Amino acid sequence: MSSASQHYRLSDDLLGPVLAILDAYQDPYLAQGLVSAGCVHKLDIEGKRLLLGLVYPYPCMTQYRDTVMAITKKLAVLDAIDEVECEIDFQPAAISAIGAVEPLANVKQVIAVASGKGGVGKSTTAVNLALALVAEGAKVGILDADIYGPSIPLMLGVSDFKPVSPDGKMMTAAEAHGLVAQSIGFMLGQEEAAVWRGPMAAGALAQLLNETQWPELDYLIIDMPPGTGDIQLTLSQKVPVTGAIIVTTPQDIALADAKKGINMFQKVNIPVLGIVENMSFHVCSECGHKEHPFGSHGGSKMAERYHVPLLGELPLKLNIREDVDKGVPTVVADPDSDVSAIYREVARKVGAQLALTKATSSLSISISEDE
Repeated sequence: MSSASQHYRLSDDLLGPVLAILDAYQDPYLAQGLVSAGCVHKLDIEGKRLLLGLVYPYPCMTQYRDTVMAITKKLAVLDAIDEVECEIDFQPAAISAIGAVEPLANVKQVIAVASGKGGVGKSTTAVNLALALVAEGAKVGILDADIYGPSIPLMLGVSDFKPVSPDGKMMTAAEAHGLVAQSIGFMLGQEEAAVWRGPMAAGALAQLLNETQWPELDYLIIDMPPGTGDIQLTLSQKVPVTGAIIVTTPQDIALADAKKGINMFQKVNIPVLGIVENMSFHVCSECGHKEHPFGSHGGSKMAERYHVPLLGELPLKLNIREDVDKGVPTVVADPDSDVSAIYREVARKVGAQLALTKATSSLSISISEDE
């Protein structure tokens, strides 16, 4: 799963038991033992101190401490080991060309966050997911692909940013909360509308994507506009998207449109990594009663139907909206909250799903005009 080289310097009588113990430790997101998942890259011994090096294919920095403690406890049963010194790194796989679509320079993985309809909290989810990936140790960028309704500048608190082009060819990107971001909103006035036909909007998206000076990124999150129109098809045809996430709410009308989004990505051979159910439930701040104002189990039923994971269920909570309105999303504004923990859980699941999903080696897309 990972291309990093392995360095094992243990005697044969110790190597076997150590590898057996490490492979018996099941990673909760990869559902594999550490050896089978390709995470074990260094084994050495100094006296009775084991030097262990792990390289994960998905970001999980907030889990390192618990992982080391659990592994150390299991290895302590061996008489030859009194102490474990563990180094953990993260290295996502870089995606090569997908069919005729070349990878983006400096970008290892591209994740589309989509919904079939507006108003389900897709952009809020995209921003908090991007920041959760940063919190887990990844280098992340976000592209606001909603040409007609860009909201990322406001949500990240960088509405005043204006890109510049030092070389006359490539544009700079904004930086906020450890993210780099690009949006058509940076080029328009705050109350100015992009009154463009579909092909013009799709062309603007391609320009934003290909003419931005992206730094080295593990993941580029693309916040998609709602629907299944020109911009979505352009993205599918011209961008090496390695996976898509569908955001929905539990209500039937949102689920019906979300299914169209899943079908669109399946049609163009882009793996659907899973579903995020937003506004899943509400907990009364006064009495703690939990209710489901938009229905229940819609996301889980859809995930079961399409054989994809339910990545997470986010509550309907006032501060989530207030935080993005202030330009400081919840994962940054309140990192220790239950909501931030859910976003980080979603981030780990997304990274693991990408690691487990083999990119389609030959992508052929044929879309007729009447579709």
